[in-house]
Amino acid sequence: MPSVLPEGDPVPQDGTLPTAALSEVGDRPFGLYVHVPFCTVRCGYCDFNTYTAEELGEGVTRRTYAEQAVAEVRLARRVLGERDLPVRTIFFGGGTPTLLTPDELGAVLGAIRDEFGLAADAEVTTEANPDSVDLGYLERLRAAGFNRISFGMQSAVPDVLATLDRTHDPARVPDVVAAARAAGFDQLSLDMIYGTPGESLADWRTSLESALACEPDHLSAYSLIVEDGTALARRVRRGELPMPDEDDLADKYLLAEESLTAAGLGWYEVSNWARPGAECRHNLAYWRGDDWWGVGPGAHSHVGGVRWWNVKHPAAYAARLAEHVSPAHAREVLDGDTRRVERVLLEVRLREGLPVAVLDDGGRAAVADLVADGLLEPDTAERLVLTTRGRLLADAVVRDLLA
Repeated sequence: MPSVLPEGDPVPQDGTLPTAALSEVGDRPFGLYVHVPFCTVRCGYCDFNTYTAEELGEGVTRRTYAEQAVAEVRLARRVLGERDLPVRTIFFGGGTPTLLTPDELGAVLGAIRDEFGLAADAEVTTEANPDSVDLGYLERLRAAGFNRISFGMQSAVPDVLATLDRTHDPARVPDVVAAARAAGFDQLSLDMIYGTPGESLADWRTSLESALACEPDHLSAYSLIVEDGTALARRVRRGELPMPDEDDLADKYLLAEESLTAAGLGWYEVSNWARPGAECRHNLAYWRGDDWWGVGPGAHSHVGGVRWWNVKHPAAYAARLAEHVSPAHAREVLDGDTRRVERVLLEVRLREGLPVAVLDDGGRAAVADLVADGLLEPDTAERLVLTTRGRLLADAVVRDLLA
């Protein structure tokens, strides 16, 4: 089942934010994340807050979900006040957002447009499984205002997909990519996973070649993490599957870097590559510590140094909104040092680098050794940028910078 929500401080029933947080609204770019917590099948590696029909139980249906999401969008407008706050990025994730109809997704997007307005160049993304859409669906989605789509490809090798409990036919990926192009989407992304038990380096090469043959604008490649509580973790614990090997993961990352760079996709975050101008602006907002409101069960938000998270289960989420009560489960107010630490954690992962000014004296003292070890690029006068080796050891770099 999905992971447990963290504890935190109580949230007022109307969702009111502290005055200090509200005073910062509009100082940074603002976006919305919309979590759609439904899947037809639970993948064995997934610990996201998602539910199949059987897990939802009686009395909960995805057919009413768009109305609930719209209600939270309207709550967001009330909480944030009347300040001009055009939305720059919107990301529908899941789960599988495209289990909702284009009209339902369009209704949520329309509510965001009506309540906040959209920036002229707003990036509007939805995730999709390759087997959840066709040309007609994509045309209607594009007409509703979505201009970017991210397909969960994961692998092009059937045996690897089977180990992950992914049910789509990998041969369908080029077809849905072509359909998205035909429907007029401005940008197209593919999500990949490497390091699945049993996946060879040749398998990963096949997956990369298949993905690049689709000519994506953007590609995310994440190493498989065996999360506690998942079916995959239970299989590993029983000895049915081996744990991912760190050396194997490093070899596959380096192969991705080589292949994607040669194809014209440059890294802009440790696990993300894009053609120039096709970087995911919504995810960049997370890594830069901008403001966003997370709509949906279990969704997290951050505004003005306050972070909060919604109740997990769709039934509890729906009940809160029906009672005109904030669906937030708890929150935390981040102090200045915590915000600085989080900047180090996130911004060091970016190609644009971490401003040296963010570091304390101990962090600055660690820079020379990190350069000498080949983990940071030599020019550290203003910003710290990871080398390729540094990307493989990014967590260690962060530990040294925060020691």
